[in-house]
Amino acid sequence: MSSSCDAILKALKECLLNSDCVQKQGHLPSDCLKQHSNELPEQCQLLRKSTFECKRNMLDMRTRFRGNTVGMDAEKLRQQKTPVPPAES
Repeated sequence: MSSSCDAILKALKECLLNSDCVQKQGHLPSDCLKQHSNELPEQCQLLRKSTFECKRNMLDMRTRFRGNTVGMDAEKLRQQKTPVPPAES
């Protein structure tokens, strides 16, 4: 898979691992995606859709020339959440 979807995929994995479906009910993350997707939090559902869009855009020739904006947006958000350590003098 292209690195443009990595940030979304990592966020989806983290969201699934922290969801009640995995934590409290003891299901596997893959089972939660396939069979219990309606029980997932809204954030996980949105990340699932974004992952699908990102993968689909990788196959679309128009977006291959323009760049995968779904994955790029996720990477920008991830960089904003990661604080930059201050430079020592």
